[in-house]
Amino acid sequence: MGTSELDQTETHSQINCAQPATRTWQRKFDDEGKKIEMFSMTMHDVVSIIPMILKGVMINAEEKGKGRDTIYDIFRKWNVNCCRGLPLGGIGAGSIGRSYRGYFQHFQIFPALYEEKLILANQFSAFISRPNGKSYSTVLSAPSADDLKGVDKAAIGSWDWKLKEKNCTYHALFPRSWTVYDGEPDPEIKITCRQISPFLPHNYRESSFPVAVFTFTVHNSGSTAADVTLLFTWANSVGGQSELTGNHTNSKMIERDGVHGVLLHHRTADGHPPVTFAIASQETEDIRVTDCPFFTMGSSNSGDFTAKNMWEEIKKHGSFNEARTDKEPRVSKPGSSIGAAVASATTVPAGGTRVVSFAVSWSCPEVKFPDRKTYHRRYTKFYGFDRDAAAESLAHDALLEHLDWESKIEEWQRPILQDKRLPEWYPIALFNELYYLNAGGTIWTDGLPPKISVASSGTGTEPFSLDVFHTNLQGTATGTIKTTADGVLREMTSVMENLHSAAAFGAALLGDSEENVGQFLYLEGMEYHMWNTYDVHFYASFALLSLFPEIELSLQRDFARAVLLHDPRPMRTLNGKTVPRKVLGSVPHDVGLNDPWFELNAYMIHDPSRWKDLNPKFVLQIYRDVVATGNIAFARATWPAVYLAMAYMDQFDRDRDGMIENEGRPDQTYDLWSVSGVSAYTGGIWVVALQAAAAMARIVGDGDTECYFRARHQRAKRVYDDELWNGTYFNYDNSGGKTSSSIQADQLAGQWYAHVCGLEPVVEEEKARSALGTVLDYNVMRVKGGTVGAVNGMRPDGTIDMSSTQSKEIWSGTTYAVAAGMIHEGMLEAAFRTAKGIHDASWSKDGFGYAFQTPEAWTAEGGYRGLHYMRPLSVWAMQWALSPPELHKDLGPLSSPGDASIGQEKFEKVASMLRLPEEVEHEGFLRALCHIIRQLVFPA
Repeated sequence: MGTSELDQTETHSQINCAQPATRTWQRKFDDEGKKIEMFSMTMHDVVSIIPMILKGVMINAEEKGKGRDTIYDIFRKWNVNCCRGLPLGGIGAGSIGRSYRGYFQHFQIFPALYEEKLILANQFSAFISRPNGKSYSTVLSAPSADDLKGVDKAAIGSWDWKLKEKNCTYHALFPRSWTVYDGEPDPEIKITCRQISPFLPHNYRESSFPVAVFTFTVHNSGSTAADVTLLFTWANSVGGQSELTGNHTNSKMIERDGVHGVLLHHRTADGHPPVTFAIASQETEDIRVTDCPFFTMGSSNSGDFTAKNMWEEIKKHGSFNEARTDKEPRVSKPGSSIGAAVASATTVPAGGTRVVSFAVSWSCPEVKFPDRKTYHRRYTKFYGFDRDAAAESLAHDALLEHLDWESKIEEWQRPILQDKRLPEWYPIALFNELYYLNAGGTIWTDGLPPKISVASSGTGTEPFSLDVFHTNLQGTATGTIKTTADGVLREMTSVMENLHSAAAFGAALLGDSEENVGQFLYLEGMEYHMWNTYDVHFYASFALLSLFPEIELSLQRDFARAVLLHDPRPMRTLNGKTVPRKVLGSVPHDVGLNDPWFELNAYMIHDPSRWKDLNPKFVLQIYRDVVATGNIAFARATWPAVYLAMAYMDQFDRDRDGMIENEGRPDQTYDLWSVSGVSAYTGGIWVVALQAAAAMARIVGDGDTECYFRARHQRAKRVYDDELWNGTYFNYDNSGGKTSSSIQADQLAGQWYAHVCGLEPVVEEEKARSALGTVLDYNVMRVKGGTVGAVNGMRPDGTIDMSSTQSKEIWSGTTYAVAAGMIHEGMLEAAFRTAKGIHDASWSKDGFGYAFQTPEAWTAEGGYRGLHYMRPLSVWAMQWALSPPELHKDLGPLSSPGDASIGQEKFEKVASMLRLPEEVEHEGFLRALCHIIRQLVFPA
């Protein structure tokens, strides 16, 4: 045995799987929590959005008629409860949820499809017998009485559902959880189940695996030995209706390294690709493993081995009768369901301990989208495309390697758990919010093009892309670029002669020495089906950049390609307009839904090409990622898109003072909260984007552009301060409207990003601290005593800004971002006080019950909107601020100063070609009618 193997063996021997981490989220099984309530709208809210609702219903009906998914289903009733726990699996190959009460639910294996149904057959169970004849048996979970209502007593209903909930405690710290059964079912037995998934920061192999391991540590405090059998049962189901469609089969795994198990081959329905599950356990000197490849649930024929037979077999013998279960399994019948089981038996001596591990894996190599393009998942690079072979090997390898995952996770989490600066609640929120990178509809592909592609028909209405990446960068080994504008202009004037099918595939921007780690998608939220919503990723991206920077760069490359894409195909918005789907130079709101990367902007409430925050957020994220990773090749590859994104925004500087203006509509991430003129939120982001663009120009050697952006930055910075500072904080906007003086929690988003990027602050420290102190006083502490987070908008008189649905909401991700900004300003106590409200509302026992489903928003009373949302990942921005990484700010060549006038001249040429036509407002009948009603009911 080599030195490294000895070190690994020693490390593994020190791991105690039965010991929860020092700080965890905890619940007792008998804690039923609070009933989760959706937010309610006022009459003012309803009247304001009736036209959008009606338009949305019509568009949704049309889309569904075409077999396409919709971004929001107003009629779907979600099965909300507060019993969520840690989900299973790595990143991007689907996830399976598990309640803190022990049962499995919330399957998410296919794109944008959440199957919430609890599958009662998926269980762990314990059977214990003593020499004195005493025996105990129970399922190790606690479904509610409603869940068990109507269960067939001749099938699963015959199992022993008699767990004493008060003796069971759940602990979670993503990606591990521990369930402690203290005296269950035997009063002298303590069972601890440690669940672990391969979520391993900076690891791009195992982290893609769809598998989880459950290690049971059984301790016998009694005076006699105990015979213990642990049973793992699994239904041949993906959580939906296909469980009962028939033609599913199970088969035994081939034993290797003592690993025994069963494969469950699921055919699925509704055009979804097949899935194979594997459940397995490893036999050792102390553990004997047997399996049951097939039992029936529901209607059965004479001679079938039923769920009841299976349970009685284990209860009687402690293992499966090999002669009985080795029979060739039959195909499941329509209307009936089948399952499989693996049993591990051991004898635990008096005062002794035994350890038993199980694994579950699932293999669905293909990702199929409604518009018929199919991709392969990342894990297939390591396990191939054969579903059955992959599922079997994933389970086998996980059982052999999970202790290595454990040591890597402990090494990652230990410094934060031991950081004395941090309050007790902080690591719980920090790590557990990462559940969304597993359960947020995440898809991680192998990075290759889809199986089915769409060729241009040559009609002139297809998407096209400027190929400036190659025309600008060829021959630039030194990294010096003097012709950014010239290259863009050449492409723009000739593009109509070179139409071709285009997609936002960032892999084309990879350098020769860079690895293609695949493409990454995650949903804006469980209820909001848009992939990689970019204005929200602005907040959430800190988790990926901190833990999986190569995935973050891959996502940004996709958006860099998207900026250069123009798609003139018409798209209808909910405010009644027909607009091009994607405009050249604009950053898309998202990469689509039904045909991601090819059909951008699934968002349809407003025209995203007129949003004011998307483009500057792109510039800021690109620059942040460049200086965080030191990847100069990434900087050079994305620079043309950064330049074009900045040029596109020039049209929104109406008065030519260097500052962009909002247009009296909700044209930014607060998309139901109108803003006009110079605004604290978008204006601040724009100021920093100018500075970031200048820094990018320096890195790539474009001196003229650097000088121009620096001069414009100084002008915009002066405007921001002059127009918005009121002596205490920065006004919402400078329009002079009735809500212009509102106190926006997120008013210093630009200042926050300036600190993140190591750039010059937007405002002086004293003003920043005054503004954030005002936010703490008004938006945080004057609402429920600071226990629910920061309200988006407050009025100077101390009341909540009720002008829109969103101004009166608390946004979890925004609050974390505000807290991060406070840390950068040296306001550590204020930061933790602000963020604690989000933890208390989401994660505390006395909160609103949002654990492992943190919403986008809630009201002061706890009415949620948008469960399972992306933005709360911004808690990792707090960690970035607490332990800032070393930034690579000395990238790029040394070059002589440029000429700002030359940079301006070329920039304005490009900008002039990107201007949108002037809008003509056509108010439809419904919108006009609602406007009249609103004026009558709510006069100004």
